[in-house]
Amino acid sequence: MIFRLDKAITIPTVNRRISVAPMMDYTDRFCRYFHRLITRHSLLYTEMVTTGALIHGDRERFLRYDPIEHPIAYQLGGSNPQDLAQCARLVAAAGYDEVNLNCGCPSDRVQTGNFGACLMKTPQLVADCVSAMIAACDIPVTVKNRIGVDELDSYDFLVDFTGTISERGCKTFILHARKAWLQGLSPKQNREIPPLLYERVYQLKRDFPHLEIIINGGVVTLDDAEAHLRYVDGVMIGREAYHNPYILADVDRRFYGDNSPVLSRQEIIDQFAHYAAREMNAGTKLNHMSRHVLGLYTGEYGARRFRRFISENAWRPISSEALFAGALNAIADNGKESASDSTNLE
Repeated sequence: MIFRLDKAITIPTVNRRISVAPMMDYTDRFCRYFHRLITRHSLLYTEMVTTGALIHGDRERFLRYDPIEHPIAYQLGGSNPQDLAQCARLVAAAGYDEVNLNCGCPSDRVQTGNFGACLMKTPQLVADCVSAMIAACDIPVTVKNRIGVDELDSYDFLVDFTGTISERGCKTFILHARKAWLQGLSPKQNREIPPLLYERVYQLKRDFPHLEIIINGGVVTLDDAEAHLRYVDGVMIGREAYHNPYILADVDRRFYGDNSPVLSRQEIIDQFAHYAAREMNAGTKLNHMSRHVLGLYTGEYGARRFRRFISENAWRPISSEALFAGALNAIADNGKESASDSTNLE
């Protein structure tokens, strides 16, 4: 189902103190449901959806989510102001809490479509896109970008880019603190090369105190997040939140002052199993959902056996309850495992 807000409901201000990054092939609606079982307050993002896909494709599929996912932001990829405005209107009507413009993805596919990180080379076009989106919807419009792109990597360039966009109404910028190389590096390599320059993001906040500045890149612990929050307004956690999702379990208490009981890993699995059963009844394949929980026991005894059981059995004709019960049972089996069995995902 598509959850739609009643027009009489006032959309709350989005709290971006901690968010989970939009990640292609990862943060689909099943992943977001799973993450929401761990943290009530973190802002969750969709995968990037192109304007062409949303306008001409299966809108219900691209806009679908469960109400439990709130607060949730929708990331768009595109460079045509009119198309982006139309999509922002659709996103707002579907009840999302924020719409975000991708100006940071360096992949070849994105470059071919003239959006993502290459948009940073045309800040006036980005400003036109943002302005059109703001005029088309009543939810916050935000931009996710890099600190630079190719040879355009000076701090002055970043200041000019931010100023140009903010003058058209954008008040929130999520910055991956590493510049994008559009030639010669794969997207995977560009997550590690060149080095992160956190101080540049901190300086941007000092120079634009009226803007909300969120930092992204290389955050692997909540201590990292807390350190960044001394200088910026929010922290976006990327792949660590996917490969080690239980890192999010202490977010609500630590960053939102919510001392409600935290679900144990087993309680999360039990609830996700019931959700998966409902989805299977609607035709969703179990392995499309189960892959998102593989990292839940990262760092814990039995983590490898947990992952192995799910990976080997999710393709078979099995119920979600049986799959996850078997995975939990596998953790306790055989009594011994090497120290490497409880390391991160392979």
